[in-house]
Amino acid sequence: MAAADLAELLGQSVRAWCAGATGIRDLVQLSGGASQETLSFTIERAGGDLAAILRRSPPGYGSVSGRAAGLAAEAELMKLAGAAGVPSPPVLHVLTEQDGLGEGFFMQKVEGETIARKILRDDAFAAARPKLARQLGEIAARIHSVARDALPTLRMLSSTEEIDLLRTEVRNLGWPRPVFQLALRWLADNDPGPSSRITLVHGDYRNGNLIIGPNGVRAVLDWELAHLGDPMEDLGWVCVNSWRFGAIDKPAGGFGSREDMFAGYEAASGLTVDAGRVKFWEVMGTLRWGIMCCGMMQRFRQSPENSMERAMIGRRASETEIDLLRLLAPRG
Repeated sequence: MAAADLAELLGQSVRAWCAGATGIRDLVQLSGGASQETLSFTIERAGGDLAAILRRSPPGYGSVSGRAAGLAAEAELMKLAGAAGVPSPPVLHVLTEQDGLGEGFFMQKVEGETIARKILRDDAFAAARPKLARQLGEIAARIHSVARDALPTLRMLSSTEEIDLLRTEVRNLGWPRPVFQLALRWLADNDPGPSSRITLVHGDYRNGNLIIGPNGVRAVLDWELAHLGDPMEDLGWVCVNSWRFGAIDKPAGGFGSREDMFAGYEAASGLTVDAGRVKFWEVMGTLRWGIMCCGMMQRFRQSPENSMERAMIGRRASETEIDLLRLLAPRG
């Protein structure tokens, strides 16, 4: 769709649901993946302009991952999370057929930084960095406190079922991955079984999906992979080395120690973190990300577009193999 046509549709939509809106300006596409895109713009209105984001899957824009919760569910989860004390962008409007924009939702833009390299290195975030590991734990506890009976329909898989799915995905890669096979064997041998506590799990809780300001976390983004499961999964995923962005001595997202994150979780929830389960999910998450990287390389080889982004992600599969060997090495 041409930019002018899209801007016209956006203007028509916001005038219909936003009181006092007269139009939009400063439309910028922030991302455009295989199934979704994110747009930034300003709503012009009599009571004061409003910076907004549209997250959407346009009509005919491609397939959505089988793991995806769906954009309408994402919007509902953001509302519920915000009510539970999770820093979350306010949802302004969920798209309907009348909007003519596909599936998705508008949310208020939250100022801050998502680029991990800047958050971990720039002076502007120096005061925030020592607080972030504990904040990760506190926010995760609030995510897991959302009442299950209020949630939209979400998938739920046990750790055992997840292992079986990953085993199939490794087999489908079509070439040997001995380290992945070693990780699968470790996961099967160390499967903790069903969790006694099943909660909302964010599913992609990590550095890069957080908006950070000078005083800490301002918003949690990207609920696409949300599901029901073991709450320790979120704590394991955020510790995957790929999300430390070079700060490998700080397991909690490159921000700090596991102990600081666990302390924040326990203080906010009144519950004890199961470090063994967290380790299991960190191994699981590292393997899952490695498989995803291999999938990107396959798509790069098979796709006529030859996306350089896919190739760059694909090459990181070897990094995950090194991470897995470190995680699985016997402790002396």
